[in-house]
Amino acid sequence: MKLSHIKYLILFVALGALLNCRHPYEPSVIKDNVKYLVVNGYINSGPNEVTKVILSRTQNLSDSGVSSPESGALVMIESSAGDSYILNQQDDSVYLSNPLNLNPSLNYRLHIKTNNGKSYTSDYVPVKQTPPVDSVTWEQDNDVHIFVNTHDPQNNTWYYHWDFVETWEYKSTLSGAYGLDSANPNRITVKDASTQTDSCWQTSSSNTINVGSSIALHSDVISHQPVTTVEQNSVKISVRYCILVQQYALTQEAYQYRLNMQNNTQSMGTIFDPQPSQLFSNIHCDTDPNEPVIGYVSASTVATKRMFIDHSQLANWNYPGIPLECKVIAANQNPGSYLFFNFNDTTYYPYYFSSNTLMVAKKFCLDCRWYGGTSHRPSFW
Repeated sequence: MKLSHIKYLILFVALGALLNCRHPYEPSVIKDNVKYLVVNGYINSGPNEVTKVILSRTQNLSDSGVSSPESGALVMIESSAGDSYILNQQDDSVYLSNPLNLNPSLNYRLHIKTNNGKSYTSDYVPVKQTPPVDSVTWEQDNDVHIFVNTHDPQNNTWYYHWDFVETWEYKSTLSGAYGLDSANPNRITVKDASTQTDSCWQTSSSNTINVGSSIALHSDVISHQPVTTVEQNSVKISVRYCILVQQYALTQEAYQYRLNMQNNTQSMGTIFDPQPSQLFSNIHCDTDPNEPVIGYVSASTVATKRMFIDHSQLANWNYPGIPLECKVIAANQNPGSYLFFNFNDTTYYPYYFSSNTLMVAKKFCLDCRWYGGTSHRPSFW
């Protein structure tokens, strides 16, 4: 046998052995049952403002699904002067204060007692005054990119964090003038503004960390800071879109914590991305000082700015719609009960009348609420 053939044979055998000897690597950290407390929220020091805190627990790497909510906790804001304000639980993980007027000259912290008997406190932090948002702007290439601009003429801020809330209007696939009476579900009625289901509004809050700093500049100016991007042809601007940008002033320590968190969670994936860094929270477990806590408590006023984009303002924005089979059929109505809906398939809904014949279509084609929105117009629309 030639030497080259022997080399290929050895290589083939070695490759086969390698492929047959693979075993999944499952480091112990994947199976560790760690459920650390996660604290998300700001102490809102604005006049008559509400503080919102969300409590949850970390998950194991092997777990799937959303984070585990922390319910039944006692959550309080405490001032350096000894005042305390209780936050009331709204659902499994959200705690809200009453409208408060906090003294901006004092320092504040969070004090949390969980239902397992543990106590957590954050360090006292000063109140930061957030400058106004100068403007929220947008640009379109293929996608729509949204930016925020601000400045502090006193040069006292330098470190910022932004959240946002999006609301968008969308339409049902078919637009019908008829509905069913809420008091008598078999009676056909003409829909009005309070019962229409052609137009819906859906709302979504930001779920990413967005921080910025002007510390490298001679003046405290933030210009053209990216906030979010709406992908081309998204339903979000199929009719009309609104974004409410919320701006917070940060201390340098709070900024650094959120920047590290942003890098750890949003900028990983290649060898050129920032490497994971340790997070140093200002929240501590009083019961067990060695227990890590996730989160960083800040106190500041909040500045907001709302901006709208209409579909007519965009170029080449063609929302394809939801791919539905919206078959329209004639219902066999009782001639003596012209406005009585007695169609035997309850997945259908009144659409329109053709002479004396009622035409019906699937509910999901006529009712925009099937896709997560509400048919009640927001007050700011």
